[in-house]
Order: sequence, then C-alpha cells, then structure tokens
Amino acid sequence: MAFIVWAAIVLLTAVLGNWMGYGGKLFALALGVAALLFALAWFLAVPAVLEFLQRSPGGRMAFLAPLMPFVAAIVYSFGVSGSTKLAIAGAAYVITPPILLSSCAGSAAGKWEDYAAAIALWLPIQFQWLYKVFPWPPPLTHTMSVLLALSAGVAAFMLVRRLEGVGYAVEWRRGFAWNFGFHYVVYAAIAIFLGLRIGFLTFDPSLRRGPSLPISILGILFFTAWPEEFFFRGILQNLFSKTFKNDWAGLVAASFVFGFSHIRHAPFPNWKYVLMATIAGLFYGHAWMKTRSLLPGVLVHALVDISWHILFR
Repeated sequence: MAFIVWAAIVLLTAVLGNWMGYGGKLFALALGVAALLFALAWFLAVPAVLEFLQRSPGGRMAFLAPLMPFVAAIVYSFGVSGSTKLAIAGAAYVITPPILLSSCAGSAAGKWEDYAAAIALWLPIQFQWLYKVFPWPPPLTHTMSVLLALSAGVAAFMLVRRLEGVGYAVEWRRGFAWNFGFHYVVYAAIAIFLGLRIGFLTFDPSLRRGPSLPISILGILFFTAWPEEFFFRGILQNLFSKTFKNDWAGLVAASFVFGFSHIRHAPFPNWKYVLMATIAGLFYGHAWMKTRSLLPGVLVHALVDISWHILFR
C-alpha cells in the first residue's frame, strides 16, 4: 500500500509537470531526486521498515540513511543547477544534523545537540534559504526543499539519534477517530469565531477552487501537515517535554514556537497569524500528546488547512 501511494504521487507530479510545460532530462532528474527524498521519508513511516533499519547489525543501515538525502542534494545540484556552491550548501545542510546527533546517540533526549540539530533543520526552511538549493523547476522548489528537510530530519532523529516517542509510524489505532474528530471540531469552532472576529478570516467559499482541490489536498497533507507535525510535535514538543519533564510544558512551549514560525506571513509581522497558529498548535500538540502518534494531528492539521482553502481567505 505504501508503494502504491508513493508511486501514485510521483506519477501525478510527472503528469502535472508535463502539463505545465516542463519536461526533458532535467525535469526527469529533478523528479527523480524528489521521488528519492519522498521515498525515504514515506517508507520509514512503515513500522516494519523503520524497525528493520534500526535493528540492522551494528546500526550500520541506520547510519547510512543520511547518505540518501546527501546524494540527492549532490545529484540535483550538479545535474540540474550545475552549481558547486549549491552542492556544498545542500550537502552541509544534510550532514550537520546527523553529525550533531551522533555524539549523543543512546543518551537521554534533551541535550543541546538535539536542539542544535532541530534548529539546523528548521531555520533554512523557515527563512527559505533552502529554496536556493532547488531553483528549478519553480513549482517544485518548495516541495523539494521540504522533502530534503523531512528526509534529512527523519534519518537523523529516527535512525541516528533514535529519538523515542516520535510516533512517526502511519498506523491507525483504536481511539484515533475520536481524537481526530474532537480536536478538529473544537479547534474549528474556536478558529472560525476568533478568526472572523479579529479580521484574520473572511468567509469566501468559491467554486473556482474546486478543480485544484485534489492537488491542494495532497500538497497540504504530504508537504505541509506531515513535515510540520514531525518537526513541531515529533521532535520539538517531544524534546521540550523531556527537558521540562512535563508534557503540558512541552505542549505550550512547542505551540508558541509553532505560532511564531508564522510571523513572516504578509503583512509582516503577522501577529494575528501567530495567535491563530499558536492556538492551532495547542490542539495539534494535544492530539499527539494523547496518542503518541503524529497521524491524528497530521489529519487535523490537514483538514484545518483544507477547510480554510475551500471556505475562507
């Protein structure tokens, strides 16, 4: 099933790229790099695959995993952009987190290396520095940057560091439906009331968004909700909770960071977005805290963004 989902998304991306006028060897190479990065991030969400890599003799398979995003960045830079400088930047981005985390692998979580690796992963995405590594084709710039960050983060924290309690596996368990429904309905009620009240949201449903909805759903689910929940809940909230030795303190701290990560949205500084995102982070983080799985929070996050896309602006 995991392979079917991966293949379907890669094929759809290829069709869309050709429909938009992209093609040839360069596009095939860029798509191949994106597919490789997506494969690493996606297949490691299969419990059996993750367990196999973590239990490999001496952990050798786990420590080799960061080589995949490393090779992907090098191949893209030399094959598509032709830039040695960008190749070095991409390679440095990928190898920094595992180098930091390898020094504390096996020790209790919450070390300075954990936070340094998290910052090294997130800041280049937050300030869009990583976009320069993937300048072409423009529609894939954001997606490939996110995939490089996600695959590098998963390899570093899940395989090299072996951070416990991330909940990265995609598996449906008892109570998930209630958890998902509760957090979505309650947050939606709060967000709609508050968002309209402070002028953050404008009710504006439009049929014009219909044709692009399937693509938007896939993009939001796989390249927004999933990577953000992995970083802010699976890594950051997880680390904060262990550092403070208190789940609620971890939830609040991670939610504030999540909220402030939205401040750069126009008009800058966007304090309304910070407020709305902080409250959203409390609900997404609480979903993770109660299940120790990213999946319910990912689905709540995705449905919130999709509802916004359909009904509001």
